[in-house]
Amino acid sequence: MKASTIAYKPVGLALGAAGGLIATAVFKQAWKVIEGEGDAPDATDEDRSWRQIMLAAALQGGIFAVVKASIDRSGAVATRRLTGTWPG
Repeated sequence: MKASTIAYKPVGLALGAAGGLIATAVFKQAWKVIEGEGDAPDATDEDRSWRQIMLAAALQGGIFAVVKASIDRSGAVATRRLTGTWPG
């Protein structure tokens, strides 16, 4: 394993945690716009329809994937600029 990959691990973990917080905030705002409700449904919410549950899950998954890819890519680009090597 390359030294740059090992050195990038803690940075990647921190960026991942920050990305999770960002994705959660974006999802909550998107859900408010789409459904006009404050809280997104959980899969076990008895009072919510299948449509709402599946829509929330798909939206949340898509947002998390885009945020994760954006943050991972940005971190890798920044690492290359700082060190001259790609961390992966």
